[in-house]
Amino acid sequence: MVRQVTPNGPGEPPAWTFLSNHGHVLLCLAGEPEMRLRDVATRVGITERAVQRIVAELEQAGYLKRKRQGRRNRYEFRANLRLRHPVEGHRTIGELISFVIGPRLAASSARDQRGGAKRSETVLKPAPGQSGRSPALRPT
Repeated sequence: MVRQVTPNGPGEPPAWTFLSNHGHVLLCLAGEPEMRLRDVATRVGITERAVQRIVAELEQAGYLKRKRQGRRNRYEFRANLRLRHPVEGHRTIGELISFVIGPRLAASSARDQRGGAKRSETVLKPAPGQSGRSPALRPT
């Protein structure tokens, strides 16, 4: 007997995804650097405590940097760092973010890799005339 896999019903979360929760958290914070961790948890579909743990691990590994701005945190990422698994280790965090969020980061990531830019952290901000939730983001 052959069992056919069917997609989940409307409103049901997918049974699996191509990116890990670490990737989802990183992408959320790259797209909205001042997003509250509570909101990241809601968007990713995990607990706030799990997001806190993931952010701590990303910070410890050097992928994220937390900056305090008043009562809020702002997150920056290092676009030139390579992905961790050997299968995708030839790619950078900046390339992943650029691919998922939009192409406007590609120039900054490539410049960081060539050593032309001395900045290792990149923060995405909305492009002129766009809201913060738009996929049209630009590096700062």
